[in-house]
Amino acid sequence: MTIAGHPAPAARRRGRIYRMGALAAGLALFATACGGGGGDGDAGQETTPKVEVEADAELAAMVPQEYRDAGKLVIGVNAEYPPGEFMKADGKTVTGFNVDLLDAAAGKLDLETEWKPSPFDAIITGVQAGKFDVGMSSVTINEERLEQVNMVSYYSAGTQWFTQKGNPQSVDPDNACGKRVAVQKATIQVEDVKERSEKCVDDGKAGITIEQYQEQTHATESVVSGKNDAALADTPVAGYAVKQTGGKLETLGEQYESAPYGAVINKDDTELAEAIAAAYTSLIEDGTYSSILEEWGVEAGAITTPAVNPDVDE
Repeated sequence: MTIAGHPAPAARRRGRIYRMGALAAGLALFATACGGGGGDGDAGQETTPKVEVEADAELAAMVPQEYRDAGKLVIGVNAEYPPGEFMKADGKTVTGFNVDLLDAAAGKLDLETEWKPSPFDAIITGVQAGKFDVGMSSVTINEERLEQVNMVSYYSAGTQWFTQKGNPQSVDPDNACGKRVAVQKATIQVEDVKERSEKCVDDGKAGITIEQYQEQTHATESVVSGKNDAALADTPVAGYAVKQTGGKLETLGEQYESAPYGAVINKDDTELAEAIAAAYTSLIEDGTYSSILEEWGVEAGAITTPAVNPDVDE
């Protein structure tokens, strides 16, 4: 999409400053996100590092006209999956490393972002229906989703199990028969644990009791409280939960089945997908990408080449 009839992108350049170091403020949020506590959640943020992202004229020229006219991207997000995306204590502001990355990418495109909380399993349908311009919520790219929408890779994560410190219920991810396991609804981990439970039953053992939660924070809290014996989630989420609970949790085994996260865009909107991929690439090249990941402590999942609809193995 061109920008004919509008001021040249260079004439509309403006610096955008995105706060990094939100992790420091976010560490105090876990108890609040799980249904308690209070406070403003912003203590110390004024002294956190910042990154300035300037609009790039060439990248902005890639943006379809309808989004240039709007001047923003409306983004569907399930803000309950720290550290990828979650609500600050004010209950209004979405934060997380995925949020920082897409905010910075939009800045390269000379666009603002408007984040709209949504149930995770309504994000893809919301993009398809035009409710959201982009879906961003630690969405793993797989063949089923690629049949429904365009996806732009920008990060890679595996699955990690975790349990109470000391593993009091002796959970073995490879033999969790008879255990109670928590997962967030509609994630790839649901099918993972279902397949494990089916194998238990096929082997003549008790199946796994699978507790599905709309919000990851509630799934995590169920393990902290002892209601469930273990949980599994994306690697950065599991690591973040262990860190935030102050020694109440520990990871089990190694991560597995690493796969890329993708920004979700409508199938009919390949030009926007290409623009976002180019913006992510620019962030990698100028160092902004690595700075954001390092600030959140999730640099292990960094990738080097964002792509639209990358090949993935099922």
